[in-house]
Amino acid sequence: MIEIKFIQIVASILALAIAIIGHEIMHGYIAYKYGDTTAKNAGRLSINPIVHIDLVGTIIIPAVLYFTNAPFLFGWAKPVPVNMQRVIFNAGYKGAIAVALAGVTYNLLLAIFCSTLLPAFIPPQNLISAFLAIFLAQSVMINIVLAVFNLWPIPPLDGSQVILYLAMKMRWYKLASFYEQIYPYGMIIIFAILFIPGLSHILFLPAIWLENILLP
Repeated sequence: MIEIKFIQIVASILALAIAIIGHEIMHGYIAYKYGDTTAKNAGRLSINPIVHIDLVGTIIIPAVLYFTNAPFLFGWAKPVPVNMQRVIFNAGYKGAIAVALAGVTYNLLLAIFCSTLLPAFIPPQNLISAFLAIFLAQSVMINIVLAVFNLWPIPPLDGSQVILYLAMKMRWYKLASFYEQIYPYGMIIIFAILFIPGLSHILFLPAIWLENILLP
């Protein structure tokens, strides 16, 4: 029992780290493809987890969620620096939208990939297959939650960035101005939503739907 508990902890931490660190790296990588070397120059395209750790988002929040038996793990890595003006100069608002969607795309593709591997390890035959089964299942759930959460159209989440740059591209300047005005209050809005009974559940319904499809 102690071995299984240890396996669960290690597998969950590894799955979360790969999900959130990869999410941030992809933002910087796609920006780099569009000529912005900011993340590369800062050493943030590295897979070394130490350079991406955020004390609160990578350690404290996931630990609290895990040890309080929350229904899912969640967290974030230190944001990768991106010079979006350079991206827009080189690739227009289409490039900016691609950068904004890079992390979410990574999470969704990783969730799908892990879901295709998971049936091979169910039921587990030994501790190694148990570790892989837990790791893959956690990877599916964590990446789905991260993708859906980051698509919320609330600053500073990726969904809001997509809407902002799409509005600029389509010359919907009032909408773009609205997003710029509410940006300083984005985190307050997010935490309010998360703590309003029932509302966060509604906004996470796409995650539940995707988990029902991808998890055996």
